[in-house]
Amino acid sequence: MKTLISGARALALGAVLTMAAWPAHAGATLETVKKRGYVQCGVSTGILGFSAPDSRGQWSGLDVDMCRAIAAAVFNDATRFKVTPPTTQARFTALQSGEVDVLTRNATPTLARDTTLGLIGVVVNYYDSQGVMVPRKLGVKSLKEMDGATICVQPGTVTELDLADWFRAQGLRYRPVVIEKYDEILRAFAAGRCDAFTSDKSQLAASRTTLERPDDYLILDENIAKTPLGPMVRQGDDTWFTLVRWTMNVLLEGEEFGITSKNVDALMASTNPNVQRILGVTPGMGRNLGVDDRWAYNVLKQVGNYSESYDRNLGLASAMKLPRGLNAQWRDGGLMYGWPIR
Repeated sequence: MKTLISGARALALGAVLTMAAWPAHAGATLETVKKRGYVQCGVSTGILGFSAPDSRGQWSGLDVDMCRAIAAAVFNDATRFKVTPPTTQARFTALQSGEVDVLTRNATPTLARDTTLGLIGVVVNYYDSQGVMVPRKLGVKSLKEMDGATICVQPGTVTELDLADWFRAQGLRYRPVVIEKYDEILRAFAAGRCDAFTSDKSQLAASRTTLERPDDYLILDENIAKTPLGPMVRQGDDTWFTLVRWTMNVLLEGEEFGITSKNVDALMASTNPNVQRILGVTPGMGRNLGVDDRWAYNVLKQVGNYSESYDRNLGLASAMKLPRGLNAQWRDGGLMYGWPIR
C-alpha cells in the first residue's frame, strides 16, 4: 500500500511541478518542428518490437515507426527524426517541458493523465493487456495461486496501480519489488529476486526472448487490466494533435485499401476515390493539416501501412511472434478501425 500511495503522490507532484512549463510549448509544435528540421520523439528505454536500439544504435519497432511516419508526414522524409528514451517516471516531464514533441512510446491513456498533466492521449496504436510472467519451476498456473508472492514492477506506472487493485479485489496479498529501469527489473526477475514480473503482455513476450532460457518462463493467462497504448502530445495544440492522430489513421486506411510501400506508386493511377484522397491525387487533405498533399503517400511509401509495420516488428515472422489478435483490422475481428480520409 505504501508503494501505491507514493506512486500516486509522485504522479500528482510531477504534474504540479511541470504544468507551468507546457503552455509555452503548446499551440506551435508543428512550426517548431519544421524550423528545427526534425521530429523529437520520446520512446521507451528499450522494448523489443516497440522501440529498441540495435548494436549500431539504430532504433526500430512499432513505436519508432510511428515516429518515422510523423516525420514523413511533416517533412516528406521518414529519416528526419530523433529519439529520446526517458524512463517511465521521466517520460511525462520530457513531453511537458518540450524536450520531446510527442511520446510515441507505449503509454496508456487514463483519465488522470488526460486531466492533470497537461497532456492528452491521441490514438491507440496497440491494444494490450497487463499480465504476469513466472518461472515454470514455481508450478504456478494461475495468478490466484500467488498469495503472498513478491512481484517485480516499475514505479510510477499504471501497471503498479492496476497490480495493487487486482490483488485487493481478490483479497490476496503480495509484496512489490519496485525498480525504476526496465532492464534492471528484468535482471532482478531473472536472478530470482521476485517470484513474478508484471507488465504489458507484449512487453513480457519481448522480455522473455532476451532471457537465457526463454522456455523456462510462463506468461499466465489472466489479464489484470486492459492497456491500450499509443502516442501522447501536449494539450492546447490542436494542429499537432490532429496531425499525429491522422498519421495513425493513414497507416490503418492504407492497410484497409491495400496500399503498401511496394505498390503505392502504381496505385497513384487508381480510380478508387478513397485511394485518390489518401495519396493526394485528389488535393486538399494535406493543406488542411498544414503539410504537403502527398503527406500520406510519403508515410505509406517510406514506412508502409500498419500491417507492414506490425509484421516486421511484432508479427509471426519477427522475434516477437505475436498474432494480430485485437490489433487486427475491424473487418478481421480486431479493434483497429481507420477513420475515413475525406
